[in-house]
Amino acid sequence: MNNIILIPMILPILAGVLLIFLRTYGRLQAWTSIAVMAVVAAAAVYLLNAIQTDGILRIDFGGWTPPFGISFVADSFAVLLVLTSSVVTVICLLHALVSTDKELVTMYFYPTVLFLIAGINGSFLSGDIFNLFVCFEVMLLSSYILLTLGGSKRQLREAIKYVSINIVSSWFFLIAIAYLYGAVGTLNFAHLSVRVAENGQEPLLTTISIVFLIVFSLKAGLLLYFWLPGSYSSPPVVTSALFGALLTKVGIYAMFRMFTLVFYHEPETTHNIIAVMAVLTLIGGSIGAIAHNDIRQIAAYNVVIAVGFILTGLAIATPDAIEGAIFYLLHDMVVKALLFLLIGTIILLTGTAQIGKMSGIIQNYPILGWSFFIAMLSLAGIPPLSGFVGKVLLSQGAIDSGSYILLAIALGSSLFVLYSLLKIFKNCFWGETIVSKDDQVPLRRGFLVPCLLLVALTIGIGLGAEGLSDYVSDAADTLLNPQVYIDAVLTEDFQ
Repeated sequence: MNNIILIPMILPILAGVLLIFLRTYGRLQAWTSIAVMAVVAAAAVYLLNAIQTDGILRIDFGGWTPPFGISFVADSFAVLLVLTSSVVTVICLLHALVSTDKELVTMYFYPTVLFLIAGINGSFLSGDIFNLFVCFEVMLLSSYILLTLGGSKRQLREAIKYVSINIVSSWFFLIAIAYLYGAVGTLNFAHLSVRVAENGQEPLLTTISIVFLIVFSLKAGLLLYFWLPGSYSSPPVVTSALFGALLTKVGIYAMFRMFTLVFYHEPETTHNIIAVMAVLTLIGGSIGAIAHNDIRQIAAYNVVIAVGFILTGLAIATPDAIEGAIFYLLHDMVVKALLFLLIGTIILLTGTAQIGKMSGIIQNYPILGWSFFIAMLSLAGIPPLSGFVGKVLLSQGAIDSGSYILLAIALGSSLFVLYSLLKIFKNCFWGETIVSKDDQVPLRRGFLVPCLLLVALTIGIGLGAEGLSDYVSDAADTLLNPQVYIDAVLTEDFQ
């Protein structure tokens, strides 16, 4: 049964290699990729339910048990993210069937997407920090390719910035891993937790933890997000949707894993730094979202706001706050994909990304307009949509811990999210239409169906929150009680 843990990583890689040799068969590549990701999603559902009955699962390569060998570990937190990323990818690939041109398909678009997802899922399931680094790099290399596919000057400019930043952060990542290994003599997450607890989080380890915090902040777009708006708004629509939904979540996951399992002994230092960075990110993202008139840039800055909001949950670190952060993380993966797909469709239909050049779109495309309205309400946290549950739980955790200023800024950012998206909805969808019936570009069903699936998903998560609560509670319990993870990974000899 534990071999199923490998499916979310190995299957996309094998399929991606196969599709390299089928690059001229666009439809075959598309449907193969969709089928592969559907199998990955089914495997994640199976793993999630197996964890509820059998506890945390792991698989060891070559018969070497932790902490000596390479291990991949499936707990509820990791598998929830694997499941959500797989479902979102399936829906984005359905959109790619009609939105991706033939030239892009022959440039290895589908294999690269599968390699990207393999890196993302491997990051979620990695049992040691070095393999986390390896999976990060698989994800990043794939994202470099996807960012440049399309050939525009803007893409190339943003790609240079994106690649440069990530090369520097990866270098710091390796340096931090080397110092950490030199300090405690292990890289396995569970064994790291034991060693740090035994030695105490002395100043050297706290300094190393801050280096990891900087690295993961660069990956997640926490405070150091200057590269994100351009990089996420310049590629083709499906690539933007995948980036906005998934890439920052890997950095967020790494921060949650490191600062709940390994570096949780000095929260007055590390968690306070995270809180300050989250506040500054919320403020900066909010200003950026309301300052721009380019709808792509507005969507990108809403990604930044979400990063800050989710990491306030880690900074507060109470059970309710962690559960709220997990709920909001899952919600954001779904709704950010929806937002980018909708905005890409709007740009395709109107030929512009500037708010001032659009008006009355809802008269021509009512389903598109009301889908955007639902996405806007969900991102603002209006009940009963998916964003509401996470915000309520995180607010409860902040009140219980007395973090009133942090809560006020986090909830205040929701008003900026609502305002920035309401500006798009009011100016672009309402008013006198700029497109006559005769000049109206037909909206193909293939563009609309993926958006409606994501709309249904955000409504379903909100209405079905009680069904998800057991999985989310188990994920939060594992994060807040490191011994649960340690007992599942290590034998008694290493505890």
